[in-house]
Amino acid sequence: MTGGTKVGVGGVGLLLVLAIGYFAGVDVTPLLQSQVKQSSAPRQISAEEEQAAQFATRVLKTTEEVWTKVFDEQLGRPYKPPVLVLFSQVTQSPCGGATGATGPFYCPADRKAYLDTEFFGTLANRMGARGDFAAAYVVAHEVAHHVQNELGILPEVMQLRQKASKVEGNQLTVRLELQADCLSGVWARSVDGLLEPGDLEEALNAARQIGDDTIQRNAGQVPQPHTFTHGTSEQRQRWFAIGYKSGEANQCDTFSANQL
Repeated sequence: MTGGTKVGVGGVGLLLVLAIGYFAGVDVTPLLQSQVKQSSAPRQISAEEEQAAQFATRVLKTTEEVWTKVFDEQLGRPYKPPVLVLFSQVTQSPCGGATGATGPFYCPADRKAYLDTEFFGTLANRMGARGDFAAAYVVAHEVAHHVQNELGILPEVMQLRQKASKVEGNQLTVRLELQADCLSGVWARSVDGLLEPGDLEEALNAARQIGDDTIQRNAGQVPQPHTFTHGTSEQRQRWFAIGYKSGEANQCDTFSANQL
């Protein structure tokens, strides 16, 4: 991790985060950098960040269980889960640098999903998407990009984008993101027994709050469809619902859909 504030974790906190990384496939290296290299302004991770790390780990475990089963029963192939990289404020990946403002992202180059430990607070307090299941949906969405990578969909779209115009590339990305929303719905259906009243509504609200049109309106802009890269709020909710209602990965073929 370069630049920004290094994070120091000591005592019980260090042991806790190391245990999370060892048992759940979570890369905590960015959180532990200052244990080796001190910066001018080291800080302890907050209780909220530790809670976020534990929560993300639990969600990651459910995705591993769900997609291992789906790959076996629906797709007839083994599933190799991703590693979740937890970072604070800034990190580096093979896909480039990222900050908390970037939001969670998946890097196909190293098959890792990156999550800022402060993002859940941003999701709830600044984006209006509150609740545990709203946060879980975000983790599941990034894991869905890994599913797309495992299936060969992500590299194919990346190749097509290189040959496309900017507008055409955005349209391909929208279909990719809506498919990830649908696959997140498949995951949600598979953990249905763990849902509490209101959880599904939290996920749908999260999908609504991060629609391109809603984000642009909240920024005081008139929505510009040709710039959309994730889909409208209505589209994101609808494709999540398609995955949830069907529980079938093959129902998430956004690339063949005439209407999104």
